[in-house]
Amino acid sequence: MDDTPLAADPQPGPGDDVFGEAMSLIGGAQEAGIPVRLIGGLAVRYLTPDYPPRARDGQDLDLASVSAHRRKLSEFLVSKGYEGDRTFNALYGHKQLYFASPSGRTVDVLIDRIEMSHTLQFADRIARMPHTLDPCDLLLSKLQIFELNEKDAQDALYLTSAFEVRAGDEPGTIGLDRFCAVLADDWGWWRTVTMNLDKIRGLAQGDGTRLVPENRAFDPAEQLQRLRTEADETPKSLKWRLRAKVGDRKRWYELPEETEHY
Repeated sequence: MDDTPLAADPQPGPGDDVFGEAMSLIGGAQEAGIPVRLIGGLAVRYLTPDYPPRARDGQDLDLASVSAHRRKLSEFLVSKGYEGDRTFNALYGHKQLYFASPSGRTVDVLIDRIEMSHTLQFADRIARMPHTLDPCDLLLSKLQIFELNEKDAQDALYLTSAFEVRAGDEPGTIGLDRFCAVLADDWGWWRTVTMNLDKIRGLAQGDGTRLVPENRAFDPAEQLQRLRTEADETPKSLKWRLRAKVGDRKRWYELPEETEHY
């Protein structure tokens, strides 16, 4: 895991330009009736404004939208001066769109799902929050990463410091119904997520205590432990149980490859 210290300067700081651009795009898209949401580190920053922002100069812009509005979203971005990668968007536009802003910043828009080590579907959940994906979905998007790095671990710690792990699936919480449903049907998801829960909880209680915000609403180590317990105790599907018999003998995760842009 990367041990490079993270900046702890309060806002304003590096990355404010991309944050402002993101909010402007989301606001404009909403006025046009297009659902667009922040994902990744910028989404975590928006949801945890009282914590030291993990921002950097030259940061790209990662967004989420849905296939029903893909064409309208592309037209909207072009009208704002963004240039689409025609080849990439023609080949992969069913799941991802790629644009360059007038300033040269890249904009990636994931459509319907996040595909990394595993696949997280969000199309039917995009309206749960006004500016970001739901905290539970954002947390799952981090916990699904097999090659977890420090910035992803910090994002997970921020989310579990700010939002309650709670039974049900209420927007604005880390809902156990959603969390357990994803893990209970897919052994691979369960394997990666439980591995990362243990790793991040150990980090929060050991060498990574500096990553835990001081003014937290909840103890992230306790919340991560509850997630670990629920992941183990929730009833599993037949598909899950059959795959569990194979276990680690067969690779259960994907290693995403960077797709070239033109």
